[in-house]
Amino acid sequence: MSNSTVLLGFPPLPSYHLTPLPPIVSWIPDKFLTLLLPIAAYWILSLFFHLIDINDYWSRYRLHTPAEILKRNRVSRWNVVKDVILQQVLQTAFGIVLGMMEPDEFQGKDDYNVTVWARRIRMAEKALPSLLSIVGIDAYGLSKSAASSYPILAGAIAGGSYPWLTQSVRLASGQKTLIPAFAPWEILLAKITYWFAIPALQFSAAMLFVDTWQYFLHRAMHMNQWLYRTFHSRHHRLYVPYAFGALYNHPVEGFLLDTLGTGLAFKVAGMTIRQGMWFFTCSTIKTVDDHCGYSLPWDPLQHLTSNNAGYHDIHHQSWGIKTNFSQPFFTFWDQLLGTVWSGGDTSARYEKAKKMSQKKT
Repeated sequence: MSNSTVLLGFPPLPSYHLTPLPPIVSWIPDKFLTLLLPIAAYWILSLFFHLIDINDYWSRYRLHTPAEILKRNRVSRWNVVKDVILQQVLQTAFGIVLGMMEPDEFQGKDDYNVTVWARRIRMAEKALPSLLSIVGIDAYGLSKSAASSYPILAGAIAGGSYPWLTQSVRLASGQKTLIPAFAPWEILLAKITYWFAIPALQFSAAMLFVDTWQYFLHRAMHMNQWLYRTFHSRHHRLYVPYAFGALYNHPVEGFLLDTLGTGLAFKVAGMTIRQGMWFFTCSTIKTVDDHCGYSLPWDPLQHLTSNNAGYHDIHHQSWGIKTNFSQPFFTFWDQLLGTVWSGGDTSARYEKAKKMSQKKT
C-alpha cells in the first residue's frame, strides 16, 4: 500500500500474483490454436457453402448459376484448393514467427488493472469542479445542496469526494486501519472500460487498419498493370467467386494483402494472443462469406455492413473490376475516394451473363 496514494485521497492499488495463463485447450498452446482456428473456420464454412452449391440448395439466393461457374471461371477448383493451401502454409509459418516474438501471457492482474481504471475515473472527477466553473457553475455549492438526497452524485460533482466510503485493511504490523474506497459506480465503470470498451476499441482499430491496408494495396494492384498481370490477375480468374476461392491468390499477394496486413493490425492494436485468435478467425469468416456467391437474407455478416458478397461480386465482374476495392469489413474508403460502383442497377448485366453461360452448356 502506498501512503502517498492514500493521502491524496485515492484508494490503494491491490497487490497481485502472476501465474501462467493456462491454454484454452489443455493440449494445444494458445499460440498454435490461434493459427489453427482461422484455417479450420475457412474450410468448415467453405464446405458448408460448397455443399449448398453442388446440391443447388437455395438457388433463389445465388448470385450466379452453376453454368456460370463452369463456363466463366478460368481456373479449376483443384488448382484453387492447391493455391489456398499454399497460402495457408505461408500464413502458418509467418504466424509461428510472430508468435515467437510474443511474450508468454499471465493471469492474476485483472483486479489490479480494473482498479487502475477506477483511479483514472477518480482523477477525471477531480477535474470536474474546475470544468464546471468555466461555465459559471459552483460545483461545491451544487454538491452541498444535493448531498442529502443524492450523496453519490454530490461526491462526484465535488471532485470525487466520498469521505464516508472506506474499507478496512490490515497493515504489516497487524493493526487494522480505515482507508478510502471507490464508489460502486466507479468500479462498475472501470470494469466496463477494462473488459469491454478497451477490447472494442482494439478490435475497431484492427479492422480500420486492415480495411485501410487492403484497400490501398488492392487498388494499387488494379491501377498498376505490372502488379495486376504479375500478381492480382490470378485472383480474378474467378469471375464467379465461391467460398473456398476467397484466399485464391498469388502467394506474394496473399502474404502481403492478407497475412501481413492482419499480422500488423494485431500488433498495432496491441491485442493479446486470445484477442488475436478471435480477430484472425472472424476476419477469415468474413472473407469467406464475402466470396460465398450467395445473398442470404438471414446471414448476419451480409447485413452488419454494406461490404458483403453482393458488393464484392461486382468487383469480380469485367464491368465492375475498377470499383468496389474495399474489403473485408467496411466500404468507407470506396465512398470517400469515389471508387464505389456507380453504374446503377446491375440485374440486367447479371441476367445477360447467366443467359450467355447457359447457351454454352
